[in-house]
Amino acid sequence: MHKILKLKRYKLNGTYFYCPVDLTLQIVGGRWKGVVIWNLRNGTKRFSEMKRTLVTINDKMLSQTFKELEEQGVVHRKVYQVVPPKVEYSLTEEGKKLLPIMEAMSSYGSKFEVE
Repeated sequence: MHKILKLKRYKLNGTYFYCPVDLTLQIVGGRWKGVVIWNLRNGTKRFSEMKRTLVTINDKMLSQTFKELEEQGVVHRKVYQVVPPKVEYSLTEEGKKLLPIMEAMSSYGSKFEVE
């Protein structure tokens, strides 16, 4: 008789994954997510502060990136009821768990530094 192999499943925002690395890449992958997470490692930032740091990102892409990271439970968005509007972004406890991965990626990428 053949043994039936049961694959482990992982779920994020209603999507099933069959590999935890694939799921993690869904969270940190893409052009901007990892960079946003990395730039929040030292604390809270406002939208404009992040925009100055990530000089080549446009407003729409930064907003979309923040929204996706918030939906994934990685980033917390705090809105202050003032005029003009003030919004701050920070890593959640879940987001902070990604920092060792980001540190390893930073260390690896640093090997390619040029002068």
